[in-house]
Amino acid sequence: MRREVQRGLWFEEFETDVVYEHRPGRTITEADNVLFTTLTMNTQALHLDAAFAAETTFGERLVNSMFTLSTLVGLSVAQLTQGTIVANLGFGTVKFPKPLFHGDTLYAETVITDLRESRSRPGEGIVTFEHTGRNQHGDVVATAVRTTLVKKKP
Repeated sequence: MRREVQRGLWFEEFETDVVYEHRPGRTITEADNVLFTTLTMNTQALHLDAAFAAETTFGERLVNSMFTLSTLVGLSVAQLTQGTIVANLGFGTVKFPKPLFHGDTLYAETVITDLRESRSRPGEGIVTFEHTGRNQHGDVVATAVRTTLVKKKP
């Protein structure tokens, strides 16, 4: 029997006219947010202090935007880059147009905006992703442009 191991896409398999929808989504809990926030030494009261946050425009604690960004990228891994990525090369524009709250579910989708073979690394290509995160209501809560180095098909 042939075996298939779950993997991301090889450079040649990426397409620029596709919206890659990443499922399942991830429901963000208070524990997730507090753990990430304290692990990363982010003492922002908007993430940790319910009484403080209640007095802000938002009326409650916000999910740490760096956790939102990390989860947004993470949701794409199994479908796009699991075992095929060489490295993240960098992030371009990152935006958080609406906040994410405890109990919200984050859904992710990705569009490939650029593909090119690496000039310095044969057997690899550069892929630019535009990730979009939406909550359960369809509101965009995060966007990020990410450039990666990806393996070509062996």
